[in-house]
Amino acid sequence: MATDRIGALSLGPLVGRLRAIRTGPARAALQVFAIRIASAGFAYIAQVLMARLLGGTEYGIFAAVWVWIGILGHSATLGLSQGACRFLPAEQAQGRNDAVRGFLIGGAVAAILGALLLAAAGLLILRAEGALLAGPYGAPILLAAAILPLFALQDFCEGVARSQNWAILAIAPPYLLRQGLIMVAMVAAVWFGAPAEAWVAVACTLLATAVAVGLQAGWLILRLRTVCPAGPRTYRWRRWLRACLPIALTDLAGAGFNVVDVVILSALMPPATVGLYFAATRIQQFVVFVHFAASAATAQRFTAIHAAGDRAGLTDLVRMQANLTLAATIVIGAGVLVAAPLLLGLFGPDFRDSLPILAVLVAGSIAASVFGPGEDLLTMLGGEGVCAAITLATLGLAAGLCWTLIPAYGVIGAALAMAVAAAMRGLAMALAVRAIHGLVTPVRFGSFRRTVP
Repeated sequence: MATDRIGALSLGPLVGRLRAIRTGPARAALQVFAIRIASAGFAYIAQVLMARLLGGTEYGIFAAVWVWIGILGHSATLGLSQGACRFLPAEQAQGRNDAVRGFLIGGAVAAILGALLLAAAGLLILRAEGALLAGPYGAPILLAAAILPLFALQDFCEGVARSQNWAILAIAPPYLLRQGLIMVAMVAAVWFGAPAEAWVAVACTLLATAVAVGLQAGWLILRLRTVCPAGPRTYRWRRWLRACLPIALTDLAGAGFNVVDVVILSALMPPATVGLYFAATRIQQFVVFVHFAASAATAQRFTAIHAAGDRAGLTDLVRMQANLTLAATIVIGAGVLVAAPLLLGLFGPDFRDSLPILAVLVAGSIAASVFGPGEDLLTMLGGEGVCAAITLATLGLAAGLCWTLIPAYGVIGAALAMAVAAAMRGLAMALAVRAIHGLVTPVRFGSFRRTVP
């Protein structure tokens, strides 16, 4: 009997952990991660095809244009995409469906208009500059301007679906369907005689984004009708924008942080070299997706638990998210490095030289994951202004390191700059969360080991 009791006691925590993985945020994180891994596979195959079809120079042009689509498209939502995870669960919990409907309609319109204004302003600036639109970047940039409103709307739809814990609806259309359609469209275009040039790749991206966002928006509307029937709408723009504009600044700085290395490389190195580096970053996305999956599964839950006043539950969720994210990042990072020679070789023989770049980038991702979900907590619980300031500061740090290290060390200098900046950003977010909310986010880090009461 004593032995049975000891066995039951020892197995209890394990059983509880297994149940936690099968349900709740852990299950949602696994779903998101599975979709993102599948989408990364599609994206990887698509990038390999484009690198093979386009060649180094045209592929480098496409990579640079796609980077700017991501930066401006995410920023055009004015932070309302992330704000959906913060405001919609709270409004629904308090029965304010009029505010929910107002946020849904107003946010979608704001995202589209914001993207149109950004696209128009960007084209006017480039037209005044003159040289860029007249060169090989001209046609890809014009097509990219048409992608921006669709990209922004899809980003907003993703945030709304995440706010309802609809992980598949949030993630599958932009990261699985869109990537698959880009691949199919590119192969079909070349098959039917289109030139293997960057503007064709961007045109395929436009078509794929339009189809993906149309299907996602239609599916989302149908599901939203079941939880929020039609009725009057209330617009609380002052309250929403007071929180969302700093989030938008964080998104802009975060998007810039993710691509500042490619942008600076584009200014300092020839397109073929940019393509080599960009290939390594595409494979690194398998590692980055771990944090994305954890964030998509838990960010809105941080808001709900905090609103309920469950301090212990919030602490447990933060600890679980940090531990699982770090463990998964190490495992996936190691697997990526083992498979890297094959994965890079598929881009072409010259792309195997990107292996040291990939190794440094993976090390930076692991170092950043040690510090836990600081950014999510600042965005969801309050502290978005501090979060934006930290992201801007570390963006400046990353840019400064890139400008310093790239001339001296080439592409490996860009990877070193981003690895250091990523670790510093994670540390700064952890310190801010502890100061503002009294939550300890790092997995293990000196004085952070103390448990918050």
